[in-house]
This record gives sequence, structure tokens and C-alpha cells, in this order.
Amino acid sequence: MATRKGPNIRAFNKRFPDENACLEHLMRVRFGERLTCFKCSKQATYYRVKKRRSYECEHCGYQVYPTAGTPFESTRTPLRDWFCVMFLFCASRNGVAAKEVQRQLGVTYKTAWRMCNLIRKYMGYVDGDYPLGGPGKTVEIDETYIGGKSHVSGGHDKMSVLGIVERNGDVLTRPIKARGHQDLLPPIVKFVKPGSKVYTDDWPGYDALTPRFGYEHESVNHSAKEYVRGDVHTNSIEGFWSNVKRGIKGTYVWVSEKHLQTYLREFEYRHNLRQYPELMFDCLLQAFPKVRVG
Repeated sequence: MATRKGPNIRAFNKRFPDENACLEHLMRVRFGERLTCFKCSKQATYYRVKKRRSYECEHCGYQVYPTAGTPFESTRTPLRDWFCVMFLFCASRNGVAAKEVQRQLGVTYKTAWRMCNLIRKYMGYVDGDYPLGGPGKTVEIDETYIGGKSHVSGGHDKMSVLGIVERNGDVLTRPIKARGHQDLLPPIVKFVKPGSKVYTDDWPGYDALTPRFGYEHESVNHSAKEYVRGDVHTNSIEGFWSNVKRGIKGTYVWVSEKHLQTYLREFEYRHNLRQYPELMFDCLLQAFPKVRVG
């Protein structure tokens, strides 16, 4: 079986050689080749307006802006720079630091950080949050801490995060206030379909996963160094956590509680498309909200 290849810089440069190619792509994805003019109501071809990120109707001159309603709205940063950073996020395994974007594009750190933050949010929008599991399917659940020692208090500033993964399927994460059953149960009940086989470790917070929720729950006793018992294990979600922590520690160094979910969505996006790396970039390029016409 041929190995699926992810995006490469040569193909990117060929596909989007300049600013015009990027804007043309946005126009065709969002409006199509021809559309019904919003002003004169005629079927029209829209032509590019020089020195503007807009196209105008061939009949009445009404203008539309392909960047409106996208992460690129109200920005003076070239579209090709945005597309380039999106490409880097899809080509990387461990994330892209704003400092690296600053060096690559020659923009300010503030601009680079804003671009990265908006692209992570956009990745979350494209990926979405859908219930996992269902009858005959297996879901692994595990919580972890993300963070490190506090240089101020000498304690730790770790944040609790819950992870839910459908075996051989998608993953979903949620920051939680604490690890008690009152914090673990709501996201589990919301995002895990009844009828699922649910596998966890022996943390007491999962004891509340009784049959009344419609789950077949089993756990492995990590306290007794039991990590696999037949088909029961949490290796999939723990592998995902390892990737997240490696990326945060190695690339981002530290993330704040305020933006933690945004960073997690980036890792979710790459995980959920791991079997189709060639689609990671294309999914971002095709998912801009389409404008209804006619």
C-alpha cells in the first residue's frame, strides 16, 4: 500500500505563486465561477478590481470581497503569507511557534502570534466537535495535566484536560476545572454516544460511569502496573497526550489557560486527519464559509 504524503513546499509554491492566485482561490471557493449579482440580480462574471481585494459585477460594478468572513478579513498582511502559515501548520507534526513565523515572514511578533492564533481557531472550526463512539465502538478516556512549575510561587500551574478518543478514529479534548466526577461526567455524556465501550484507567472519578448512562465501562489498574488486559487499555489517548506535550514543550514551551483549548484544537485537527495527510491543507483551503447567492 502506497504511503500517503503530506503537503510539500514545492507543490505549495506552484499552486500559490503570488497574491493574485490566493485571492482567486478564495473567490472561486466562496462564490463560484458565476453568481447572481447582489445588486442587479443578473447572472454575472465578476472581474478583479485593481489594487483592492475585491471583484466587481460585469453589469453594474457591484463589488464583493472574498476575504470577508474569513480569518483574513481586515488584515493588511498578504494573503500568501496567511496561506504559507496555514501550510506550515499542516506540514508540521509538533506545531509552529509565532517566533518562527516572525523570522520566516519578517513580520512583527504581534502579527505572527495573531496569525497563528486565528489559524488554530480556524482549524478547530473546520474540524468541529462531533459525538464519538456508539454501539459496537470503543472509546478511550483519560485526563492529564498540561503545564509546569510556576516561577513565581514555586508550585505548579498545571491545567487539567480531558481527552476522549474513538479507537482508530477522532479525538476530542476539553479543559476541566478538576478531576472529580462532577467535572468529568458532563463532557463525557455530551460527546460519547450511548452503547459505546468505554475504557479508562482506575481514577476514581470514572467510577460514576454506571450502566445508567448507556456505557459498557471497563478500566485498567495503572496503580497496580496493569496497562493492558485483553482489549482493555488507554494506549491510544495516552499516545495523543504524548504528542501534545511534546509539541507544547518543544515548540511552544508554555501555553496559558486562556488559550489552551485553541492549542489543543490544532493537535486535534492533525490527529483526526493523520490517515489523510494530503488533505490537511486542502481541507483548510476549501472550508471557508460559502456565500449564498441567487
